[in-house]
Amino acid sequence: MREERRGPRVGAPEAAVQGFLKGAGLTSLDQARTVTDPKKGEFYLAVIEREGRETLDVLAEILPQIVRSFPWPKSMRWGAASAQPGSLRWVRPLQSIIATFGPETESTEVVPFSVDGIAAGTTTYGHRFLAPEAIEVRRFDDYVQSLERAKVVLDADRRKDIILHDARDLAFAQGLDLVEDEGLLEEVAGLVEWPVTLMGRFEESFLDIPAEAIRATIRANQKCFVLRKSGSEALAPAFILVSNLEASDGGQAITAGNGRVVRARLSDAKFFWETDKAVRLEDRLPKLDSIVFHEKLGTQGERIARIAALAREIAPLVGADPDLSERAARLAKADLVTEMVGEFPELQGLMGRKYAALQGEDPSVAAAIEEHYKPLGPSDQVPNDPVSVAVALADKLDTLVGFWAIDEKPTGSKDPFALRRAALGVIRHALVGHRLRLVDLFEGHLARVFGSIQKAYLASQPPGFTTYARLSVGGGEWLGRKIGPESIGLLAFFADRLKVYLRDQGARHDLIDAVFALPGQDDLLMVVRRVEALGKFLDTEDGKNLLAGYKRAANILRIEEKKDGRAYDSEPDAGLIASSGQPEERALHEALGVAHAEASSAVGAEDFEGAMRALSRLRAPVDAFFDKVTVNAEDPALRANRLALLNALRAATREVADFSRIEG
Repeated sequence: MREERRGPRVGAPEAAVQGFLKGAGLTSLDQARTVTDPKKGEFYLAVIEREGRETLDVLAEILPQIVRSFPWPKSMRWGAASAQPGSLRWVRPLQSIIATFGPETESTEVVPFSVDGIAAGTTTYGHRFLAPEAIEVRRFDDYVQSLERAKVVLDADRRKDIILHDARDLAFAQGLDLVEDEGLLEEVAGLVEWPVTLMGRFEESFLDIPAEAIRATIRANQKCFVLRKSGSEALAPAFILVSNLEASDGGQAITAGNGRVVRARLSDAKFFWETDKAVRLEDRLPKLDSIVFHEKLGTQGERIARIAALAREIAPLVGADPDLSERAARLAKADLVTEMVGEFPELQGLMGRKYAALQGEDPSVAAAIEEHYKPLGPSDQVPNDPVSVAVALADKLDTLVGFWAIDEKPTGSKDPFALRRAALGVIRHALVGHRLRLVDLFEGHLARVFGSIQKAYLASQPPGFTTYARLSVGGGEWLGRKIGPESIGLLAFFADRLKVYLRDQGARHDLIDAVFALPGQDDLLMVVRRVEALGKFLDTEDGKNLLAGYKRAANILRIEEKKDGRAYDSEPDAGLIASSGQPEERALHEALGVAHAEASSAVGAEDFEGAMRALSRLRAPVDAFFDKVTVNAEDPALRANRLALLNALRAATREVADFSRIEG
């Protein structure tokens, strides 16, 4: 390696010279060169040359650091060395290291290094029970083949494939179907080296337990797959386990041991099920008053009261029955204090639905208890039942408004309260066809949230403390009324989430900005419809040319308004246009009057395509105006009137979007 390092100028202070020599590894200026720069004069230059090193030596230096810094989600220390500070941490106790290097046509050499007393070599081990002898390998191909012979399948994807196909075949042989589970398959494939599938059984009486609870029990505790009767959704009293051994008895002892544990776990689940059924959901609600949802937002009980009130408010907007929506919201979280959900949190909602159905609740109420969490992700379905929609929206909006009120917002990649997911859920609900005025919902619900905040705040203060101040200050105008900063910030957050969502669907983010820039854009469904109509319009020749004309008009206005220190936002003088204007000027003025009125009427009727059609008629008069008319006329009155005419063009386009935010 050859490196040139520039130093200080000739005659620089001694301290600068000594710093240069030390950094370059020189002992005196005699080892440096003097170079002349026409602009900066003479300066010192050090030429540092380093000889190359053997690859083995470089690897021996690099590899120990790679081993020590390997990023495991969880790691451990072990043995006598674990008592020493800085000892190796690894996912499991490290027993040997293979590190060889060499060209394909020659023998390899061992890279000479060690980590915590474990020296690199060519020795490894296979399955510790089925093939415990040491294995010597030189190359990666040897390594894979040798491990296979030693009962270790190295490739994780191949282990998954073996487990899946063997489990399907084993189930088919017994007239059953495998209930496939990709997450469990991934986990089990990481737990075994030599996968062997076996089938265990349990008593049919356990099938009285809800199928989801059986699956959760067997999956969580034993990492086993459940089976169903062929051609049916009903579970079978059997399960598939994956062993890491080829047992001499064909796996009978392993299967029997797993069966005993599964039966014990299912006995617990059956006890939970029977115990939970004996208590009505509403009788569980007092327990939620003692569970803190968030230290600044009160208890789960207070949150349920807020969600119930909001669900009743939202119900008419989505075609739901207000009484059923409020009832469903009050019961939606009750299953959190059941025995079954306490053991298996992933069953929340689902168990609530089953308990609600058993106690005779309206089917819509029962469905909403399960479905109000939806959608949980981009691939999850949005509920169809109006009551489920009302409660789901209320749940998500309470979360968003609440955390905005206490200034707990997502930052960068951190979103501990899943607020982005909640906003996306609201967006997906709205885009199904639900009309929601978000700012009205935000402002109305903030009063409830601040009531909870004040109560939680006062509870944390000494006795007698009564002062409470709103956490946020400032605010803004919204359609002529004052709204809080929380609503402004939360609406901007929704705009960002909508941009991300629509961009994934292929929409242009600048069109979303152009629509959101207009006042009053908090109806997400209408925003999207307007964006779609605007996108289609701009894909036409009329749209492209009108955008170009708008850009030209906006640039002229910006320059002239800055130069004159005033805005040309008054109405054009129709009399001056009629008496002194050119034909193209008169034509544009008339076309603007018609197009503006038609576009405004169409937008009022939510006919956005009609509004675009009205604007499309401006293309020809705008083109003719810029082709024939000089805006900056010598007559000051005529010039000002023409600039006002360009402002009228800008105002007409703002009926559908802020064209200044559109790219191109």
